[in-house]
Amino acid sequence: MKSSARKPIGIFDSGIGGLTVAHRIIRDFPDEDIVYFGDTAHLPYGDKSEELIRQYSLRISEFLIEKGCKLIVIACNTASSVAHDELVNSFGSGTYFVNVVDPAINGITAMADVSEVGIIGTQRTIGSDVYSLRIHRLKPEMQVRSLATPLLAPMIEAGFFNNKISRTVIEAYLNDPSLKSIQALILACTHYPLIKKQIHEFYRGYVRVFDSTDFISKEVGMILDLHGLRNDKKSMKNQFYVSDLTESFEKTTRLFFREEIVLEYYPLWEASKSLSL
Repeated sequence: MKSSARKPIGIFDSGIGGLTVAHRIIRDFPDEDIVYFGDTAHLPYGDKSEELIRQYSLRISEFLIEKGCKLIVIACNTASSVAHDELVNSFGSGTYFVNVVDPAINGITAMADVSEVGIIGTQRTIGSDVYSLRIHRLKPEMQVRSLATPLLAPMIEAGFFNNKISRTVIEAYLNDPSLKSIQALILACTHYPLIKKQIHEFYRGYVRVFDSTDFISKEVGMILDLHGLRNDKKSMKNQFYVSDLTESFEKTTRLFFREEIVLEYYPLWEASKSLSL
């Protein structure tokens, strides 16, 4: 086996929402080592400028490459929407990137029985129009109904889900007339799997509901196999870093990851400042 196959998979997000993606990758690829970085000092990315998001994504990718990562998963729809192409261009062909947007688009456009799809996500993701543009590139006849749902991510980060508060907010958004005739809904934010059950309950089976974790493993596996990077034996403990850490935040992490993990505080931005002096 090539030594590069022994290297870990890097995963990053603006916060802990990307842990839903990390959880799925660890489940589906148990022999792979994982290095996760949550940029909690700057969450949420959904209300940041595109230039800032690109800067954050570049520095985090540098950190993950310094950690020896062979592949980097951009586990954030906002960063995937505005920073993926720049990351690919900046780091060259030797570093492989997977975003959470394209696998979902490839999956939904391959469904012959879906002609009208809804997209819900942060203001930045919806404002980029990335889903609509890329869906129409692959399937011009598909109708796309996009709706920004800016209250959902901070609501989930604060631990408000699977309760009356979250139900009220979710129903207010899903009752929007723009989503009335959809056959499928893509949850275009990695926080949203935690409210997927309530969204299913709202639609009562009339609308199929998908999130990034439903499609990401196929894309990761394809790249690992294509470049001979699949590991056959786990060699280290998974590592989880955050750029800001509080006790309450660490407790919330368990809700995203479904099992206890240890978050390590890594002041990436302080280190970046000292390097630039």
